[in-house]
Amino acid sequence: MSDPQDQPRTGQVPQAEVRQHHLSVVLRRVHTTGAVSRSALTRATGVNRSTTAALVAALAEAGLVREETPRTHRSAGRPSPLVLPVAERAQVIALEVGVERIRAERVGLGGEVLAGRTLLPPVDGPTGFEQTLTRLTGLVEELGEPAAEGACCTGVGIAVPGLVRRTDGLVRFAPNLQWADRPLAAALAARLAPPWAGVPVVVGNDADLGALGEHARGAARGYEDFVYLSANVGVGGGLFCGGRPVPGRLGYAGEIGHMIVNPEGRRCRCGARGCWETEIGTDVISEAAGLPVAEDHSLTGVVEAAAAGDERAARALDDTARWLAVGLGNLAAVLSPQLVIFGGGLQDIYQATSDRIERYGATTGLARSRAPYTLRRSALAHRAPLVGAAELAFAPLLADPLGPGRPPPVR
Repeated sequence: MSDPQDQPRTGQVPQAEVRQHHLSVVLRRVHTTGAVSRSALTRATGVNRSTTAALVAALAEAGLVREETPRTHRSAGRPSPLVLPVAERAQVIALEVGVERIRAERVGLGGEVLAGRTLLPPVDGPTGFEQTLTRLTGLVEELGEPAAEGACCTGVGIAVPGLVRRTDGLVRFAPNLQWADRPLAAALAARLAPPWAGVPVVVGNDADLGALGEHARGAARGYEDFVYLSANVGVGGGLFCGGRPVPGRLGYAGEIGHMIVNPEGRRCRCGARGCWETEIGTDVISEAAGLPVAEDHSLTGVVEAAAAGDERAARALDDTARWLAVGLGNLAAVLSPQLVIFGGGLQDIYQATSDRIERYGATTGLARSRAPYTLRRSALAHRAPLVGAAELAFAPLLADPLGPGRPPPVR
C-alpha cells in the first residue's frame, strides 16, 4: 500500500508548493526504502520522467542522494538509475529515556546507524529530571560530532515513557520516571552546543514512536491501521489510522496501558485501580512467576522457566495471555485494526503464548470474528522507539528537503 503522503496533490496549488511536495515524496521514498529506481520514483510522484530527473538532480546537488547504475538489468533498453540516500549528509540524534537505561544513536539519512551508546542508571530507581538532562546532553556531545565534512545536523528526537505534549515537547506526566510537567525539549535545546545548537529538539511518547518506527521500517510497513503494543515497566500503545499516527488533541492518545480491565485489581502507579499494565506489565508478570525482575525488564526468564516445567511461571504466562486477550478485545471493538504488533517485553510473551492469546481472544466478543486482524511480533525489537525518534527528528527535512536551514549545495 502506498503512503498517503505520497499521493500527488490536486487543484490550484502554487508551483513552488507542488515542487516541494514532489521533492518530499522522492526523498521520503529514498529515505525509507533505500535504493529506488528513478522509474519507481516517477510512478510515486505521478510526474513525467524529465521532471523526476530534475527533482533527483536537485536533491543530489544538495548532497542528500546519489545515483548509480544497477548491477543487474533484466529488461531491454537502458536501465533506470538507482537513487540512494547519502547517510553522512543529514544526521540526527535519537534518544530513548527508560527507567532502566538510556539509549542513544546517531542516525544518517536512510536510517543507517552511525554510532550508538547505552547508559545504565547510576543509582537504583528512576533518575531525576536534572540528572537525566545532564546525561542526555553528554550523550549528544559524545555521539554528535558528524564524521563527514559538510554533514548537516538535522534534529534531535527523544522517546519518553509518558504523556508528551506534542506542541512543545513538555513531558506532562511520566509516572514510571516520576516526572511531571518537565520541559524536556526546551531544556535540552538550551544546553546543546555546536554543531547541534539551534537544531529542533522533538519529544514523543515511546510507544507512539515505536509505532512510527515499525511503520517506517518494521512490521507495519504497508499497513494503514494498526496498534503497536509495548510493555516494559509500564504498558503503552501507538495507534495508526489511515496511514497516519493518532496523537489525540494534545498528543496524549494511546495510553492503552491505563485502560481499566479489572476494576477489582491492584492499584496502578497512575492512581487508578485495575489498569491493563497492572495485569500485563513485565514486572507484574515476573512477580506472578515468582522470579526476580530482570535488569532489562525482559521476560525471557519467565518464558524459559515455564518451558522447563515451572508451574508458577506457566500459570503466570497463561494469566497474561488471558488479560492480553481481554485488552485486545477492547481495542478491536473500538479501533478495528488490521494489525497488532507486540513490542518491548511483550515480544517474548507473544512468542510463547500466541496460541493461548488466539484461544482466549475467541471468547472476547464479536470484534475479532467480524473484523479479523493479524497479530505479529515487532520487527525492530527494543530499537523500535529509537527508530521512531530518529524518524520524528528527520520529519522536517523530509517534508521540505530544500527549505530554509537545509543542507547547502555541495560544491
